[in-house]
Amino acid sequence: MIFQVKNGGFSYDSRRVLDNISFELSDGEILCVLGSNGVGKTTLLKCMMGLQKWHHGETLIDGKNITQIPQKEFWKKIAYVPQAKNSAFSFSALDMVTMGRSAHLGTFSQPTKDDEKKALEAMEVCGISWLKDKLCTQMSGGELQMVLIARALTVNPQMLVLDEPESNLDFKNQLVILNIIEKLAREKNISAIVNTHFPAHAMKIGTKALILNKNAPPIFGKTSEVINEENMKKTFSVQVHINEFDFDEHHYKSVTPLYVVGA
Repeated sequence: MIFQVKNGGFSYDSRRVLDNISFELSDGEILCVLGSNGVGKTTLLKCMMGLQKWHHGETLIDGKNITQIPQKEFWKKIAYVPQAKNSAFSFSALDMVTMGRSAHLGTFSQPTKDDEKKALEAMEVCGISWLKDKLCTQMSGGELQMVLIARALTVNPQMLVLDEPESNLDFKNQLVILNIIEKLAREKNISAIVNTHFPAHAMKIGTKALILNKNAPPIFGKTSEVINEENMKKTFSVQVHINEFDFDEHHYKSVTPLYVVGA
């Protein structure tokens, strides 16, 4: 599947939030979206999925405008994983994940044994089978985030859309979430679009990157070319140092913030 946004633009009243957004993503690729607070990252996700209407431009799947794709068919291709927040519902993890099968059910249909089987398989892929009987109200943020990803996988999507999946998580769980996204792309050929506040995370898992700027055109391209010290300085008004090193037969990049520019 080829997912494209062409010349996307959106405004709130007279305030332009997004302008001239264009990018393309193929199976197994991971696009990381970065930008300062209030720049429109979540709005971008909503517009590109049709949850909000572009004021100009379009979203295409395999060259077809998504407005011409039936909603049920669209949500079998794309799975949205919002930011994990404390659940107010006393569902078990297994029940929560099984709900993800709703795109395959009729209006008044109940989940079947096959739906439950697919839910268990999704939990196994995410490494959270041990959580199946735990109530969502008793979960940590990291556990709930992994449950939401597993729920998204039950529709066998071709692409995941994740809004800051590693935010408000501890050091370990941030890596767990990143590893799951990377594993799904590598082993299942599932593409992903990920909003993130962390340039280092984008460099770790992203094959492509999109930087949104308030007062400058968006920047899209290969992650290795887009995330550099100059672009980080322009986007966040922070001078950073990007360091590369090898450890345990793997190559890594780190981003160290040095100081606020102009402070």
